[in-house]
Amino acid sequence: MLWLSVSVLILLSGAARIGSRAEEVTCSGIVPMKYRSDIISITDYGGVGDGRTVNTKAFKEAIYRIHHLNRAGGTLLYIPPGVYLTESFNLTSHMTLFLAKDAVIKATQDYSNWPLIDPLPSYGRGRELPGGRYMSFIHGDGLEDVIITGDNGTIDGQGDIWWNMWRQRTLSFTRPNLIELLNSRDIIISNLVFQNSPFWNIHPVYCSNVVVRNVTILAPLDSPNTDGIDPDSSTNVCIEDSYISVGDDLVAVKSGWDEYGISYGRPSSGITIRRITGSSPFAGIAVGSETSGGVENVIAENITLYNMGVGIHIKTNTGRGGIIKNITISSLCIENARRAIKISGNVGDHPDDNYDPNALPVVNGITIKDVTGVKILQPGLIQGIKDSPFTGIYLSNINLDWVRGSRPSTPWTCSDVSGDSVKVSPLPCSQLQI
Repeated sequence: MLWLSVSVLILLSGAARIGSRAEEVTCSGIVPMKYRSDIISITDYGGVGDGRTVNTKAFKEAIYRIHHLNRAGGTLLYIPPGVYLTESFNLTSHMTLFLAKDAVIKATQDYSNWPLIDPLPSYGRGRELPGGRYMSFIHGDGLEDVIITGDNGTIDGQGDIWWNMWRQRTLSFTRPNLIELLNSRDIIISNLVFQNSPFWNIHPVYCSNVVVRNVTILAPLDSPNTDGIDPDSSTNVCIEDSYISVGDDLVAVKSGWDEYGISYGRPSSGITIRRITGSSPFAGIAVGSETSGGVENVIAENITLYNMGVGIHIKTNTGRGGIIKNITISSLCIENARRAIKISGNVGDHPDDNYDPNALPVVNGITIKDVTGVKILQPGLIQGIKDSPFTGIYLSNINLDWVRGSRPSTPWTCSDVSGDSVKVSPLPCSQLQI
């Protein structure tokens, strides 16, 4: 009766959420949820949820079964309550990974046996160090129809050992993401807690039709580079109804790094970010800084941020190239931030000395509207690039409670930028008052 109890749980969980949000706009329909009749449990393959047994063999055998039997409609792999310690593993197409309430999939901390994989072609090397990189904890390449969901179970990367290696500068390769899916389509990630990622949490790269919804993402505020959700050179991505509190950007849209991203030439486009709440010492909603393939047609709305470094951060650099355009951010509430809005052309490092300093990014068509903020140390900093000024910057209906007497002493700092503004307080810089 396992199939019946899991199916009923999924249906009830989904119905409750649909009922509670019946009037809310959603983009999640780009990938419909599937209910699979073929259900197996990790315990069928020797899985033991005692928090001590290493279950790598059980995960690999269960997923091997899903891949090779290839049941019509796919298969659901059920993780019952318990703590399932495992090394990293690969998913397969046409599968659902379902974590029950009180189920935890926990990464081992034995990095000596952690697989290495090639760098992403749009990055040319590991993001932190030259050469390859550690494979993500849960990984997939070239997949379709993959669902990672549950009844608020937890995926725990146990990242503190990796964070300490970063702090002590003893890393040999770039740290693993918690979840990375490459070259994949029709993906749903929902109704789970993700915590303590060694590096970025959820990283869909070269993907299309991705829904990330109803997730909680947690990491200590001092954990390095623990971005929440980073869609990267991906299209048709829906990110909704989630809480994120991490040590880096909550959501950061990316598309490759300098000459490698320019050469690979795959933009991120059609990204919707909606009803996100969170806190971070870095940015709430970010674009960049790796934007060499271009980023366009991004909508972020109904965002609630508190105790932030920066509310909105659009960031690039000389050598990046790429076009950033048609970005609309609206209905933001920000409480207690160093800076509410930052659009900058001098952020981020380079993979090597072979980048082209004449590869200048183009930033055009940025709309930020309906923003309120309290306890804001600086309302805004918008600094373009001398030989590639940022254009079409439009600010509307923005009211920011500027903490006077804080540094810097002026509310807005602007250079190499043009645009317009309506109903913005405090008044923005003259370049935006046409």
